[in-house]
Amino acid sequence: MTARKYICVFCGAHTGNAGNYVRIVRDVAGRIAAAGFGIVYGGGRVGLMGVLADAALSAGTEVIGVIPEALAGSEIAHGGLTRLHVVGSMHERKALMADASDAFIALPGGFGTMDELCEILTWAQLQIHDKPVGLLNAGGYYDELLAFFDRSVREGFVSAHNRGLLRVANVIEELLQVMGLQGAPPRETRDYSRTRTVAKAVLPNSSGASSR
Repeated sequence: MTARKYICVFCGAHTGNAGNYVRIVRDVAGRIAAAGFGIVYGGGRVGLMGVLADAALSAGTEVIGVIPEALAGSEIAHGGLTRLHVVGSMHERKALMADASDAFIALPGGFGTMDELCEILTWAQLQIHDKPVGLLNAGGYYDELLAFFDRSVREGFVSAHNRGLLRVANVIEELLQVMGLQGAPPRETRDYSRTRTVAKAVLPNSSGASSR
């Protein structure tokens, strides 16, 4: 049995102060769907996470969410996803998102997004996976972070090879191209039966903040 390939997208649980972030994320979701990929993400319905999921679902692609039970309230688990996995911890969340995905893209976000990006880059550096990792530097949002990465190379803490593990572009079309993601042939289906999967999340009335 085969299934489509998936891109894991890291992004913020806030929409940011500039309205263009919402537009950028909607465009990313549409471009990923048009390329034939499904999306794996953090499972929330707030902020850019929710914008991403809603836009991808509207574009007709599958969206898989992975959220820890403790955050299902504060990030407000999305109730309309193709599949929603509720797991026991952040560590399980990251591991399942990584295993379910064929590539990774970071969009604008906060500390949580930085944590996810740097961890998946570290796993690539340690050869735990060989999947492409990309950063969408829309509007120069990540200019200072990229400058820090470059300084890390100059100071001898990151090798030039490992710095090159992160593919960067300013627009999603170019990023998909440099990551080698022009098309999405099917791959073997994986079994996630050991996680608790809910078809529709029960949404609490309260909202909360996140560091993503």
